[in-house]
Amino acid sequence: MGRLIRHEGAGGRVVQRVKIDPAILDFGMSLARPLSRSVRLNGFATCLRLEEVYWEVLSEIARNNDCSINALLSYVDREVHLRHGGVKNFSGLIRVVCVMHLSNAVRGTTEAPQKQFFWG
Repeated sequence: MGRLIRHEGAGGRVVQRVKIDPAILDFGMSLARPLSRSVRLNGFATCLRLEEVYWEVLSEIARNNDCSINALLSYVDREVHLRHGGVKNFSGLIRVVCVMHLSNAVRGTTEAPQKQFFWG
């Protein structure tokens, strides 16, 4: 499956076949809608604006750690301040945390059978 995409490149017109996973395109657009939520980061009230899909991932991470989303966000905020002196774009950091969580989950499921195969 694929789709031909034509675009202008440095050397003129370029035609490429792009493979797109239909599951990626078949999602509710509500997941891309930004939602603002009031949160408490280490006792300070603030507002965090993230797309709905990130709030769902945060909910999963919090559930896996038996804590609230506020506790999870406070932990991330505290650790970033201790290790790196803070961050300018906390929303961006949280998006990266969510992507890394999903990436690690995918790697864990694809690597588990190989480890079992090689290590007995």
